[in-house]
Amino acid sequence: MSSGKLLLGVLAGAAAGALFGILFAPDKGKVTRRKIVEKGEDYVDEVKGKFNDLIDDLGKKMDGVQAKAKKMTDDAKSKVEDMKTSTN
Repeated sequence: MSSGKLLLGVLAGAAAGALFGILFAPDKGKVTRRKIVEKGEDYVDEVKGKFNDLIDDLGKKMDGVQAKAKKMTDDAKSKVEDMKTSTN
């Protein structure tokens, strides 16, 4: 199982648990709705943070891949040039 799916499952479970806890709490409807909205906003902020971290990690990995590809291309060009000069 990928870590993304695991994280999504954990967050969904935590959200469901919090929602059921609030729904079955002995508060008035207005208070319960406010708590649900607050919890929802907290989870949205948390998911946004995780998503931004994921995007940053992917960007760093992509930069690394691009650097390796450029190095490989430069090395290949250098070998071709060496082969051209050695055959002439």
